[in-house]
Amino acid sequence: MKRKLFVLGLGAVAGLFLFAGPAGAQDDALSAEIVQAVMDNLWVFIAGVLVFLMQAGFAMLESGLTRSKNVANIMAKNLADASIGILAFFLVGYGLAYGGDSAANSVFGWGSFALSGVDLFDISEGLSGSTDFFFQAVFAATAVTIASGAMAERTKFSTYLIFSLVTTAIIYPIVVHWTWGGGLIANISIGDAVYSDFAGSTIVHSVGGWMALVGAWMLGPRIGKYAADGTSRNIPGHNVTLAILGVFILWFGWFGFNPGSELAADEFVMFVALNTVLAACAGVIGATALNWLRTGRPDVPMAGNGALAGLVGITAGAGTMTPWGAIVTGFIAGFVVVLVVGFVDRKLKIDDPVGAFAVHGAAGIWGTLAIGLFARYDDAFLGRENAGLFYGGGIEQLIVQLVMVVIVAAWVVAASVILFGTLKATIGLRVSAEEETAGLDVSEHGGPGMTLDEVVTSSRHTSD
Repeated sequence: MKRKLFVLGLGAVAGLFLFAGPAGAQDDALSAEIVQAVMDNLWVFIAGVLVFLMQAGFAMLESGLTRSKNVANIMAKNLADASIGILAFFLVGYGLAYGGDSAANSVFGWGSFALSGVDLFDISEGLSGSTDFFFQAVFAATAVTIASGAMAERTKFSTYLIFSLVTTAIIYPIVVHWTWGGGLIANISIGDAVYSDFAGSTIVHSVGGWMALVGAWMLGPRIGKYAADGTSRNIPGHNVTLAILGVFILWFGWFGFNPGSELAADEFVMFVALNTVLAACAGVIGATALNWLRTGRPDVPMAGNGALAGLVGITAGAGTMTPWGAIVTGFIAGFVVVLVVGFVDRKLKIDDPVGAFAVHGAAGIWGTLAIGLFARYDDAFLGRENAGLFYGGGIEQLIVQLVMVVIVAAWVVAASVILFGTLKATIGLRVSAEEETAGLDVSEHGGPGMTLDEVVTSSRHTSD
């Protein structure tokens, strides 16, 4: 019956286009609510497809910013994040994030493992179980793949597979339960202020960013990255074109990531998309301008990271900021990524080849806090308008946002240290120096992922 309801609703949508006119208008057998429910499910599915495409963007960005001898390994890790990550979220993660009664257990969910008990077809009350899981699962895969680039060029592939599994099954879902799942953080309030993170600047991106930082730190730098006196050496990526194409694919996918988080096909979708594109553009300008002033040249990969930082920064506040608030948030995120990349590399001496923590961790933190400054509209989390400090909302919203950032950082850092520490003590984190020098494509996957060599066969035939 429920499947028939969905098909019936889909037919109604088609009918709107095929029979629009006086005769079609008279046929109101199908309610507007069913039509809207079908449109909501179709839109969220399409948005999820765009988010899934971001895996290709990450793969291209990371491989472009690293050396050609490791490109196959980068691709393999992104394939693993999509396949292992989504299956782990299906079996365990979704249940820890959304299972059971969040009021009864604010720490983790329990139930709906492997979608048991979830109605996969019913759209009468909004998104079907299938639609909701699909959209949430591609977010989980995104969270884990953020760390891939920071750990590039020296991580054992077998170790990375375990990391991907544990992250999507346990570490990330716990954060989701505390927030979108109605758990620990969702129950914190200071005055009228409650947390807001519309599409996951903290919930998704800072989770990946903190894991990236811990992973890169515990792995240690790539061979030759730092001189004997500690001076940082530049190890350029092999293909800027590939990297910037990756940026544009990620940018494209973000139009599913943020607008899709409205979880409905309504008038706010385009508003969120507007803020998203403005922040990304401002991020490019901010990062390019600051880096140009500091180094005397407009670095192209840094400009690309500026776009991503702007996108990460606006992900939390896309539904609550004005367009000008989005521009300021994105512009400052561009500054943040330039400053934090240098701090991590030269001060902390942590080798993060793609700037994953700066883009996703630091810009994600900034974007989350920016809600406390620039929140103008109710995004369905805040429950009030003019919540930001600059709109007369007081400092309470900023404090709540900071509390969320600190709680998530503490959990993810602690869990990551335990996970990486256990892996390091057992199967090891890092390949040997010889394998790293040869490149992970050869040492881990049996052959080069990229070669310019031509195989020439003779066209002459010999006979006895």
